[in-house]
Amino acid sequence: MDRTLLPHLPAIVAVARHRSFAAAAAELGMGASAVSHAVRLVEDRLGTPLFRRTTRSVALTEAGERFAAVAGRALEEIGGVAATLKAGQGEVAGLLRINAPRIAVELVMAPILARLARAHPALTVEVASDDALGDIVAGGFDAGIRLGEMIAADMVAMRLTPPFQAILVASPAYLAEHGEPASIADLARHNCIGFRLLASGRVYAWEMQEGGRDVAVEVAGTVRVSDPGFARDLALAGIGIAYVFEPAVRGAIREGRLRQLLPGSAITEPGLFLYYPKRLAGTPAIRAFLAAARAGG
Repeated sequence: MDRTLLPHLPAIVAVARHRSFAAAAAELGMGASAVSHAVRLVEDRLGTPLFRRTTRSVALTEAGERFAAVAGRALEEIGGVAATLKAGQGEVAGLLRINAPRIAVELVMAPILARLARAHPALTVEVASDDALGDIVAGGFDAGIRLGEMIAADMVAMRLTPPFQAILVASPAYLAEHGEPASIADLARHNCIGFRLLASGRVYAWEMQEGGRDVAVEVAGTVRVSDPGFARDLALAGIGIAYVFEPAVRGAIREGRLRQLLPGSAITEPGLFLYYPKRLAGTPAIRAFLAAARAGG
């Protein structure tokens, strides 16, 4: 093999993953021109283009797909072996990349990261807040956090939270002005804070319980968001009724800044789980994260 290619493989893999020279440069801590130079050098050595570039997009050629896939697996394996060797000397080191929705970052990540920082200061955990719920493997992540129902069957999963409810909330100020809905049908006359799903692009119909059966309720209002934290903040500001996960508003309800509405309509979600490919189950970084999560009870 041409050894001059080896130092430039991370640039190839990063550009392939992000479909962007700028994003690859940011990940690698390099300048975009340096990444572009590395790609050109590899293409020149191989005698074939790996990427199709335009002013607006970057796409892999057929040769690029094959080369980046093999290079990515090789780098991942080398990194895993290096991490295992360090772990054998009592050190967990390297980079652990986790993809998680914002609600997971708010509810579970801070205490886990604090424990990891104390126990393994040589380990860097990179958390990408992603409410679009992207494919973690395609995105180059080691693990993800999702609701249990959203995890593919071929993944290893570990529970991070108990089940929790999805509930309706509004501020006392909003209710004083507009009244409180007495039924799901009453939501039609209220300002409901809508939610657009980033993954599919569709507007989410609120999933609720009515008469012992599941119903999907289409709501309308003056605001629609794609961030559940923003929906909560708007409810706190008195804008309207929000559909949120109960743990995210537990404190506000306890303090009287929000009130739960139609409690009998609430559905129960399975809770948040960490999940990762089976091939990563024994890696030191994953084991360290699992131990930190279990330490929280």
